[in-house]
Amino acid sequence: MKVALIQQKYYGSKEKTVNKTVEMISKTNSELIVLQELHQNEYFCKSEDTKFFDYADDYKKDIKFWAKISRKFDIVLVTSLFEKRADGIYHNTAYVFDKGWIAGKYRKMHIPDDPGFYEKFYFTPGDLGFEPIDTSVGRLGVLVCWDQWYPEAARIMALKGAEVLIYPTAIGWLECPKTRVDELCEKENTPKEKQKMLDAWISVQRGHAVANGLSVITVNRVGSEKDESGVLEGIKFWGNSFVLGPQGEFLAHAGMKEEILEVEIDLNSSKEVRKIWPFLRDRRIDSYKCLKKRYCEKK
Repeated sequence: MKVALIQQKYYGSKEKTVNKTVEMISKTNSELIVLQELHQNEYFCKSEDTKFFDYADDYKKDIKFWAKISRKFDIVLVTSLFEKRADGIYHNTAYVFDKGWIAGKYRKMHIPDDPGFYEKFYFTPGDLGFEPIDTSVGRLGVLVCWDQWYPEAARIMALKGAEVLIYPTAIGWLECPKTRVDELCEKENTPKEKQKMLDAWISVQRGHAVANGLSVITVNRVGSEKDESGVLEGIKFWGNSFVLGPQGEFLAHAGMKEEILEVEIDLNSSKEVRKIWPFLRDRRIDSYKCLKKRYCEKK
């Protein structure tokens, strides 16, 4: 399966950004194209502002548009859209299009609420569960950004037959305000801390690949985006999109600039790896009841 990851920046408007995305898609000849989280606009969750809910008003038009793009280029396309389900109920939703048809969707399950990432203000937690999406290129385990940190989500997708794990994401370093001292921001912005955060983000996903014997596709945005509230200067998105093989090996790894990352994935490699590393066979499911609790108290 030939895959292309579209790693790009925000161009100041939805129209310009979408046009650039389509231009980048047109330059690939891959079967599967994966776009970054909330790729049509800036990452607006840097602050809490009701005006951004208006971005979801064109949700149904967006679905038709990306279906058309999927059909035009004869591809399976993984998108990330701001879904307006009803007044007061919005989701961060990944739609998967298969050559013009809707193959399925996934509503982001884990929702963060941290400085610069105030997603609980905008998004209702997903209610579709962790269900792989069947497409003409394979069975895709699509998750979104904050889901990256949870091995449970990856494992459930694997147990339900996903052939690859896919994570559209938007993550970066907080840019400290220039007009005042913010101790938390300053602490997190030392070169050492920045590298630790990036390494942790990559490492946990390499773990998902190894533990489940699956390839992992992760695409992130790049560029600096201003925080209109003025609480932060903004966020510098670190890019570093990557594709991993089923033993956590890098098949492709982007830098911090805009680019199209293309690579071929052999889905049969997972079958071979699982024969020699039978982690699923040796699971002690009789002893995992504690995982269904928020925290396991001492007896």
